[in-house]
Amino acid sequence: MSKPRKKRKKVLFILEIIVLLLFIGGLYVYGQISAKLDKIDIQETDLQEQDIVTNDQAPQMTGYTTYALFGLDHRSKNEKLNTENSDTIIIASINNDTKAVKLVSVYRDTLLNVKDDTYSKANAAYALGGPTQAVNMLNTNLDLNITDYVSIDFDALVTVIDCLGGLDIPLSYAEIVHMNNYCVETSEETGKSYTPVELPDPKPEDQEAIVGTYHLNGVQATSYCRIRYTASLDMGRTERQRRVIQMIVDKAKKAGLSTIFDIMDQVFPMVKTSVSKTEILKMIPAMIGYGIDETTGFPQDYKFSTVKGSVIVPTTLESNVLKMHQFLYGNTNYTPTEDVLNKSAQITTIAGGGEAQSTSPAATEAPSATTDDSYTWQGDTDTSYSYDYSSDDSDYSDNTDYSGGDNTDYSGGGDDTDYSGGGDDTDYSGGGDDAGSDYSAEDSGGDSGGGEDLSDGE
Repeated sequence: MSKPRKKRKKVLFILEIIVLLLFIGGLYVYGQISAKLDKIDIQETDLQEQDIVTNDQAPQMTGYTTYALFGLDHRSKNEKLNTENSDTIIIASINNDTKAVKLVSVYRDTLLNVKDDTYSKANAAYALGGPTQAVNMLNTNLDLNITDYVSIDFDALVTVIDCLGGLDIPLSYAEIVHMNNYCVETSEETGKSYTPVELPDPKPEDQEAIVGTYHLNGVQATSYCRIRYTASLDMGRTERQRRVIQMIVDKAKKAGLSTIFDIMDQVFPMVKTSVSKTEILKMIPAMIGYGIDETTGFPQDYKFSTVKGSVIVPTTLESNVLKMHQFLYGNTNYTPTEDVLNKSAQITTIAGGGEAQSTSPAATEAPSATTDDSYTWQGDTDTSYSYDYSSDDSDYSDNTDYSGGDNTDYSGGGDDTDYSGGGDDTDYSGGGDDAGSDYSAEDSGGDSGGGEDLSDGE
């Protein structure tokens, strides 16, 4: 009887050694991660509780954790473009029980109250007041209760993708053309190299159709995320961004520790966040279980309005916010607050009165370069769009116009378009000298923008 007992002791001893080694290995990994987290620019003072603004009756959404993700437009090529607008705005909702993640991209040109009753393109909020103002813009316009954010620029995205060995992405002929053009600037800004993707020959009749799957490096995949000149315009751009995020998450979950540590070493210094190191460490054990469930854009129902330039206008803010809450939280009992209703009415007034109520299917023509205050085109991801893909003179940085006209500018780069309240002839916050109409919710609106449009970008 003694021999089996010795055998059992031997087995137990081996198990104890294994458990001890696993424990030591876990401590080592945990220590490595903890040290690498020190490289993140944690801005714990950026979002003090007293600085976060929410609507009084906004739901708390217990059972979910919601973050704001900002992609910053930071480049050295043009000083005017170096104002750090958040040209990528994504709301990430995590179901704390199922670990399912849902993403909503807020279209950068969406007309919202960005600060102190100044109605402008959503991406201007970050330039007006940093991440605090950008988070408050999302909270107060969309009845959210966000308290944390993460910000990166496209240099970080290039590095992550390269560390993961690139991504396999299906491309259309149109996307190849625009991606190759964007790669020039992306490469210059990041100092990373790329090889242009060869265009299929002959040119396909349908230039928007997928022609093949291509292995893209960081410069190429990031440039793919910047495309907004195909038929789907900015809606397609945000869809590409969410697709790439999903690919990165899937590939990172399969990567080895050495790859993850490499990403931490290279990318964390480029990240700014209000999420504390302690909170991040608590999340790490569960991260393997997280998965991106569904993604969409905001607003879902919209039109373009040429209000001294062009903006994306929710058909009504309240109906779109209602749909967004149902998507993010499955909340069928949610009712938009009075704050959202007031902002919805204000946006409708600014953008042209009763025409904002239309919810008919999208027209099949691109936005025209008109300067009146009527709606010119209702958005959809299946619209026709004319572009000469053999042309080499396209501008992929400043003052870019979706429709090709001189007076309609979707990127905010035009000198004659001012949504920030600082312009002389058109002022939406009440501070303009010659404005025929004051669109501020109050009569005392001031000059918030310093006389320039803060929504410049890609």
